[in-house]
Amino acid sequence: MTFDLRLPIGLLFTLLGLLLTVFGLFSPPELYQRSLGTNMNLWWGLAILAFGATMLAFALRARRAASAGGRP
Repeated sequence: MTFDLRLPIGLLFTLLGLLLTVFGLFSPPELYQRSLGTNMNLWWGLAILAFGATMLAFALRARRAASAGGRP
């Protein structure tokens, strides 16, 4: 089995996205006055979370294909 870089990248970005999303959900609205009231922590957390989940999905799909005898 070979090392797939998508797995640690996916884990890292998923964890970071979760942390940032949770912070965005529970932070006070006064914090976002400089960004015209847009909760940037929430939106960027969701974007990073989506990227991390995509990397994890690709890594798991490649692992399944390799174990089934398909292309690595």
